[in-house]
Amino acid sequence: MSEKVLKNWFKKSIVVLVLLCSFGLSNVVHSQVAAYCSNPTFEDKVASSIQFSVPVMSVHELKQMEKSDILLLDAREIEEYETSHIQGAQYFGYEKPNFESLSDIDKEKTIVLYCSIGYRSEKIGEKLQEIGFSNVYNLYGSIFEWSNAGYPIYDKENVETKQIHTYNKKWSKWVFNEELEKVW
Repeated sequence: MSEKVLKNWFKKSIVVLVLLCSFGLSNVVHSQVAAYCSNPTFEDKVASSIQFSVPVMSVHELKQMEKSDILLLDAREIEEYETSHIQGAQYFGYEKPNFESLSDIDKEKTIVLYCSIGYRSEKIGEKLQEIGFSNVYNLYGSIFEWSNAGYPIYDKENVETKQIHTYNKKWSKWVFNEELEKVW
């Protein structure tokens, strides 16, 4: 085999290897994230709605965490929060987020943000990272996936509720837990 043929074969082999590795790694990353939502259609919706600019955490990972070790922030609007939120979550907001409430928080404290599916919480997470918080996570699938997994939600009196605020009628289709009453 001539040197020229050998060099061409080697170049093509490198290109094929790079393509195979890229395809393989992207499938591994997607399969790890895909396991975060119980419904494949909802998984596709969440994955296409966020940019993964903030590390994600599954609802099952959050459920296992000691709540005293984290700061759980609800990045929805007050009406949504008062209707239903994850126990221990503090209202933070989206349109007018309360950054002043974090003035005494250690910049290395683990912060987990959520909204309806993860879009708004990701945007707030980006801002928290910009101002120096280093352990910020976006709850993948957010309160919709939390509820779909059958985990409890609480009203403004911190009493467990079966009502979930779904932002609007269009978004309510992403809550599959039939035990819940969807309100908007």
